[in-house]
Amino acid sequence: MSRSFGAIIIGDEILSGKRQDKHFAKIAELLAARGLRLSWVEYLGDDRRRLSETFRRTMAAGDVVFSCGGIGNTPDDHTRQAVAAALGVELELHPEAYEELKIRFAGEEITDQRRLLVTFPAGVRMIPNPFNRIAGFMVNDHYFVPGFPQMAHPMIEWALDTFYRNEFQPVAGKVEKAFLLTGPTAYESALLDLMDRIVRNYPTLRLFSLPSLVGKERRHLELGVEGEPALVDLAMAEIRQEVEKRGIAWTWRP
Repeated sequence: MSRSFGAIIIGDEILSGKRQDKHFAKIAELLAARGLRLSWVEYLGDDRRRLSETFRRTMAAGDVVFSCGGIGNTPDDHTRQAVAAALGVELELHPEAYEELKIRFAGEEITDQRRLLVTFPAGVRMIPNPFNRIAGFMVNDHYFVPGFPQMAHPMIEWALDTFYRNEFQPVAGKVEKAFLLTGPTAYESALLDLMDRIVRNYPTLRLFSLPSLVGKERRHLELGVEGEPALVDLAMAEIRQEVEKRGIAWTWRP
């Protein structure tokens, strides 16, 4: 089984709607290109206590987590301090990241404010930043990158390709098929027994059900599976046989 991958996206400006999140879809895309799936995502504001509690919980869970935002040097950036609190360590200047910083600001003064950019929780490792050489950091399968997509996304891609190649799954070998079910009994609670049976009989497939509403009226239920083609065909045949037995109308999803 593959590791579970999650994302934490940080920033009051995202929660307020002033800025649109561009990380969720891209992280899902980067994972999908490697045959992996994003299992969960959390959006958090610039609240140091809540961030620390979240990192403590996610590190204990053992997931691979990509955290975007809050590692700058302004007063509303709390990620580095929250991670240090979660780990129970102090902040310190990271030597390798500092060398990168000096290259970035070659010929310019390295002020205390600039040093803060590479002051990380003690014991973490550096994530290289190909955009401007101002590093991120990683610890316990957690990867802390800037909020700027042009920096964050190459850094996440580097982490995946460097540390998780053994988790990659064949992409071409997967297919997804689904029926659109209609009628008075074409709703999820009436089909739970069928869904449970499919999950039990085909544990390597991913089952999904997506109801569609128009106003308050049910339009259809999209029910399908994703995975290895031969197993998908078997599962879909089993679903089709059962829904026809129950008098539920179906069509293939386009």
